[in-house]
Amino acid sequence: MSYATRPRAALRLRAATLMTLPVFVLAAACGDDSGAGNEKSPPIADVPSAGPSSGTPEAAGGTATPRPTAKSAYYDAQLTYVRCMRTKGGYKDYPDPKLSGYLDWAKIEKVVERSGEQEAWKGGRNGVCVPEMQAAMDVEPEVDQQKAYESMLAHATCMRDNGVSRFTNPTMNGGQAIPGGDPNPASPVLDVGSPTYKKAQETCRPKLIDSVEGMQ
Repeated sequence: MSYATRPRAALRLRAATLMTLPVFVLAAACGDDSGAGNEKSPPIADVPSAGPSSGTPEAAGGTATPRPTAKSAYYDAQLTYVRCMRTKGGYKDYPDPKLSGYLDWAKIEKVVERSGEQEAWKGGRNGVCVPEMQAAMDVEPEVDQQKAYESMLAHATCMRDNGVSRFTNPTMNGGQAIPGGDPNPASPVLDVGSPTYKKAQETCRPKLIDSVEGMQ
């Protein structure tokens, strides 16, 4: 079993128990049946200002007061978390959040693989960035649970169609979408490091909307 398997299982199990709270997306432990440092910190992306509409004086060739840069509270909070992870957390190559505000889990997974440290999934070394992580959780937009369920269901179906036959479907519990994946997340039976799993995950990742990416 690869070093990533057990920690990702724990994160997925914890994610399932936190579904009644604003969810800070976590990495999922799920795989197939086969068993099988960047030293420079990249610049943090900014959210572009909204462009002029066709009805504004600026669009008509006149002048208008420049619009402020559009940023959501969630995006700002995630930027603060990313900055912490790059400095105090100890991961100089920690990736920017997406413009939606959600973290880019595909890139974070590569940071974990390069560093070999599970702390890169969340909170940084010794949990130094947990306060910033919690602050982002507190302002996460409300998730449409039906859309979350449909997205995870499409992903689970795709994973099975691509060779991960034991990948389970998500469920709905009290109106909350609960991730699928490994049939026994507390003691994983699937190998997330196998070639079959990695290929399926790459193929099926687009099925997941930003709010649930990384949860299964």
